[in-house]
Amino acid sequence: MRLEELRTAVCAAHIALNDSGLVVSSFGNASGIDRQQGIVAIKPSGVPYAELTPEKICLVDMDGEAIEDGLRPSSDTRTHCALYRAWDSIGGVVHTHSTEATAWCQACEEIPCYGTTHADYSGGCIPCAIPLNADETAGDYEAATGEQILRCFGANDPMSCPMILVGGHAPFTWGKDAAAAVESSIILEQIARMARLTRQINPRADTLPAHIHHKHWQRKHGENAYYGQEQIHAI
Repeated sequence: MRLEELRTAVCAAHIALNDSGLVVSSFGNASGIDRQQGIVAIKPSGVPYAELTPEKICLVDMDGEAIEDGLRPSSDTRTHCALYRAWDSIGGVVHTHSTEATAWCQACEEIPCYGTTHADYSGGCIPCAIPLNADETAGDYEAATGEQILRCFGANDPMSCPMILVGGHAPFTWGKDAAAAVESSIILEQIARMARLTRQINPRADTLPAHIHHKHWQRKHGENAYYGQEQIHAI
């Protein structure tokens, strides 16, 4: 992918985030990566979404260092880069402070799977990473946030649940590219809201039976998935 295309795609992801209502002011950020060149494109720090253009999207290396002069990249850049370095299956990362998902982060609670909407998009609960300790916070905070996420996931496939709650902070999501990561953020916000309403209606609600959860995950993501249309490739 040419860097101009990467910048355009990441700028479009920010426009989609803004249109979704998941971000306010200059909160949050999206990024995408060119794996071949090892270059990440990410939102400039503190710039309102309405002012973003492809030319303003920052380019950094895999360690989060700017590769050209210009606007300062997002303060969360080192978190994004930690995920890209660890998970070569992802091509886009999004961070928001969306209301419903962030409320679960602030409660430091994972989101249980109460129904099939959740099961369609996550193989288990939506995990919540424990807050950073004082030493981690005092050091390289953003890099530590990336490690916090990676510790929570352990050896699990990141695509088995393309979203996480960071305790006391806010959610991160990811996908095959920046657009897919935005979609994951939109879905997470809906799942978080449904779970909150479920608990309000019935604080003792049971989670979805495992066999139904498994069925919904497999029919969409399994080896013999049959959700959606077959991909027809031109010859």
